[in-house]
Amino acid sequence: MKYICLYFQVHQPFRLRPFSFAEIGGGGSYFNEEMNDTILQQIAQQCYLPANKLLLDLIERYGGRFHVSFSISGTALDQFERYAPEVIDSFRKLADTGCVEFLGETYGHSLAALGSEIEFMAQIKAHADKIAQLFGQRPVTFRNTELIYTDAIGDMVHRMGFTTMLTEGAAHVLHWKSPNYIYRAASSPELKLLLKNYRLSDDIAFRFADRNWEHWPLAAGKFAGWLHAMPSQETIVNLFMDYETFGEHLTKETGIFQFLEAFPGEVFSKPGYRFVTPHEATTFLPPIAALSMPQPVSWADEARDLSAWLGNDLQQDAFSVLYSLEQKMQSCRNEQLRRSWLYLQTSDHFYYMCTKSLSDGAVHSYFSPYDTPFDAFMNYMNVLTDFSLQLDKYLVKKKKLMDEGYSSKTRLCF
Repeated sequence: MKYICLYFQVHQPFRLRPFSFAEIGGGGSYFNEEMNDTILQQIAQQCYLPANKLLLDLIERYGGRFHVSFSISGTALDQFERYAPEVIDSFRKLADTGCVEFLGETYGHSLAALGSEIEFMAQIKAHADKIAQLFGQRPVTFRNTELIYTDAIGDMVHRMGFTTMLTEGAAHVLHWKSPNYIYRAASSPELKLLLKNYRLSDDIAFRFADRNWEHWPLAAGKFAGWLHAMPSQETIVNLFMDYETFGEHLTKETGIFQFLEAFPGEVFSKPGYRFVTPHEATTFLPPIAALSMPQPVSWADEARDLSAWLGNDLQQDAFSVLYSLEQKMQSCRNEQLRRSWLYLQTSDHFYYMCTKSLSDGAVHSYFSPYDTPFDAFMNYMNVLTDFSLQLDKYLVKKKKLMDEGYSSKTRLCF
């Protein structure tokens, strides 16, 4: 039996509004509600709703033999609840089939694993609680933001009770090894690792609509044929990609929905193939070896490292200032400040500051609402400076109230 694991990342950031230097200290709103609403509504109609309906149809068509998995960021869930609750309902219908696994991640789709273990674990718990509340599942598989992984991150995830974790099958880590097996974390042997087959995943997510690609047009039968031709000893193919691939990054006119609809049938055209979720995969297949990643690995850009978010001085300065506020935030009980702190950690803000060129730079520009990385940095730092000032004001007020001996009930509000 050969196994195919389909995993989709669902994420939308809370984009910042233009925030000028003159506004610092005023404590105005930070997030562009109109833009976030408009973009979310557009992607819901182009991707989330039609793709969820198609997946539900496929699960029913194949009698439950078609399984998929999702990691939905907390920022996306919050936007669904605020702007498009029908998307939540469509994911609930998928959850009710028993053929869909919802994965854990950081609530804010953050880089907290690199900045604060306390914040990292707090966001994981908050996200797991949200998934349980909305979909009736408590995640046992973890997907860190941008598939970022190190041995140390694996240790933290294992201590949080997860049994399985996804990461990138980067060539510079695997060397001669294949991503088409299950591995175990070298530093936490009970933690199973599923590695993205980035070549096959990117054939769909990035090359599908490229008319200059030698395999264009990519039909489902052709792609399934590549899976059928895999070496017999390789046991699993992990196809990991953004869910927005379907209908947003690749519009319906490219034929991407027809590809997805035909794909399971083409796979099932030969016996001995099964779609599984990550947790199912680790119950069916044992790990073949330990895998150590002392240096960070991610699924972004050609380098598959952290350079997309922390590769230049702008990004590193912003990251340092952000997490310098963590100790103060531990004393903060103000819901609005805590929500802003969470959304300001989203990795996208750092991604927009990336100064890479060539093919990587084109991808960064596609996703960024800013004209230049420097514009992204300046706007973010204006917001972060104001946020820091508002946090200090809150803490001063809180201390004053505590010193004046307000009741315990009042103190809980601060």
